Amino acid sequence: MIRPVMMCGAAAALLATSFSPRAAALDGVPPPDKIVIDVVSVNGSGCPAGTANVAVSPDNTAFTVSYSNYVAQVGVGAKPTDARKNCQLGLNVHVPQGFTYAVAQADYRGYARLEPGATGLERANYYFQGMSQTAFMNHPFSGPVNDDWQTSDTTDIDALIYAPCGAIRYFNINTELRVDAGTSDPTKTTSLLAMDSTDGNINTLYHFAWKKCPQPGQ
Repeated sequence: MIRPVMMCGAAAALLATSFSPRAAALDGVPPPDKIVIDVVSVNGSGCPAGTANVAVSPDNTAFTVSYSNYVAQVGVGAKPTDARKNCQLGLNVHVPQGFTYAVAQADYRGYARLEPGATGLERANYYFQGMSQTAFMNHPFSGPVNDDWQTSDTTDIDALIYAPCGAIRYFNINTELRVDAGTSDPTKTTSLLAMDSTDGNINTLYHFAWKKCPQPGQ
């Protein structure tokens, strides 16, 4: 299963996949060709049109999604609907024929300003198109806090879910931010949780879990 890990401070990257020593031992070296990622959809209240910028590196081995308005907040100046924001990314990851991949780690970064008594939550889940969604992984925050934050979700090697061989299945990432005033006074204070960016890097071998697809007749 995917395990949550959380820390505050330095920025993080969203690692699109993660390397499995067992897979390497079974199937040898990863495919030598470049891996291409197409971002096919960016939807949600946390990333409305024009507020999310998707950039793919020139060598097609990394991507970055930058948000300019992904903020959940409660208190002075906030609307009731601002307490929860979400965003869904739909990714088409192209891999060389004969191989498939699993997603084993996802990292996020942002900023939190929570009044004493207020709480925040960052959560995410992941699934391939047409397959069952995973459970949401939750990362709670408690005020008082005024700092950058970083969270990570990782998957045990024996629980990796691979993309179906020979089929085009978009990989979906659902994220959500929530803020609750708790015992703080929302008539006098404002608490917020913001997502700065989601970065993906699939260039480093350590970040992949590769598996060869069975040959016809096997």
